[in-house]
Amino acid sequence: MSQDELIQLAVSAAAITFLIGLAAWARISRPQAPLDEAAARRLFDEEFPARSLDGVWIASDGTGAIARSGDQALMLCRVGDGFAARQAPWTHALAGRFRGGRLSIRLADVTAPWVTMRFPAWPPQETAA
Repeated sequence: MSQDELIQLAVSAAAITFLIGLAAWARISRPQAPLDEAAARRLFDEEFPARSLDGVWIASDGTGAIARSGDQALMLCRVGDGFAARQAPWTHALAGRFRGGRLSIRLADVTAPWVTMRFPAWPPQETAA
């Protein structure tokens, strides 16, 4: 290697080290507290302001929630350091695949084809009908 190539390699390595340090310092991915019912209701109100909630169920690990609003299921799922909101017919939520404490609901959305959350049981006893 020539001296010019070594200098270019050293400058590139220094720049990469600086960017890694900057990302670590900025704490781009901040940990969040688990979702509770009050926070879930607030997020549902922000995402679906015209909907009234008939019931809210929080995932066991606090990373998501499902709410029933008439014949619609409103869902929140943690993505990065925020939440994504989706909706589907309530019948889809009831018919979701539940195995090993994990509920998977198929959505008609190319950007999020599945919603997966942990619950102790599904469907909830009070809404099985």
